[in-house]
Amino acid sequence: MKKKIALITGGYSGEAVISYKSALTIEKNIDSTKWDCYKIDINPNGWYYMNPDGPQVPVDKNDFSFQLNGQKITFDAVLVGLHGTPGEDGKLQGYFDCLKIPYTSCDAATSALTFNKRYTVAVASFSGMHVAQSLHLFKTAPLTPAAILEQLKLPVFVKPNNGGSSLGISKVKEAAELQAALDKAFNEDDQVLVEECISGREFTIGVYKSKGTIIALPITEIISKNEFFDFEAKYEGASEEVTPAHVEEPVADKVRYEAKRAYAIFNCKGIVRMDFIYNETDGNPYLLEINTVPGQSAASLVPQQVVAAGMTLMEFYSALIEECFI
Repeated sequence: MKKKIALITGGYSGEAVISYKSALTIEKNIDSTKWDCYKIDINPNGWYYMNPDGPQVPVDKNDFSFQLNGQKITFDAVLVGLHGTPGEDGKLQGYFDCLKIPYTSCDAATSALTFNKRYTVAVASFSGMHVAQSLHLFKTAPLTPAAILEQLKLPVFVKPNNGGSSLGISKVKEAAELQAALDKAFNEDDQVLVEECISGREFTIGVYKSKGTIIALPITEIISKNEFFDFEAKYEGASEEVTPAHVEEPVADKVRYEAKRAYAIFNCKGIVRMDFIYNETDGNPYLLEINTVPGQSAASLVPQQVVAAGMTLMEFYSALIEECFI
């Protein structure tokens, strides 16, 4: 008998629009000979099964089930395709843990930790990885631009501390630009990370675990037409994404090694995508962040990397689901 899989999408943040795009890709590539997949939309108005044959069906949050044609549908596992809160920050992971339903993403603790960019780089630094110098700011206790620049050197990146899709990020080259960048970031989040800019090549790499082995996908190099890999560059074509990256094997080895090392340090599960800057001056990859629910839309990086690795997306999603049951 085929196992029932819930593909969760939507979310409570601006990243919901990307979640719906990811869900379209995933849904098209689920092996229907192995799994019965049901798409569940989790949004501020409620949780619903997106019934292709009729109206949306409400989900019972007591046990994550719903009624369909007189039958109660429950799930053997959850395929997490929900970016931002509550699918990427550990909230739903904790809920599924309480219900003893396995899922394809990192656990609640790792998801919550890595959703916080500052805590991610702090743990990475403590573990001996290379990260940029940064400051963690809170809306309740703001610092003036002058106080920030006493501790960090320009240029800096100013970014919301939680969240993704490059929303609210600015690159600041002049002191006069800093306050506006802080305001923009605080508009997205109550916490902000100000980070010194590391010059170098930008690489991103998907890492997952299959049958107990940590596997690194081919590396993508991001060559942004904008100042950096912002929302427009990421989703609206203002960047060149080279997969696999044209990179010397010793450099690729360093990036793969650091990515798999971070996967183990952070106790990751499922597919994650890690962003690095490779500093050619000192020859080290600097970890920028870990995305525990990376995009799966047609424009996203992980699907490109899966294809470059010689896999089909159907094989890949099956491998992620199968890992839930090990």
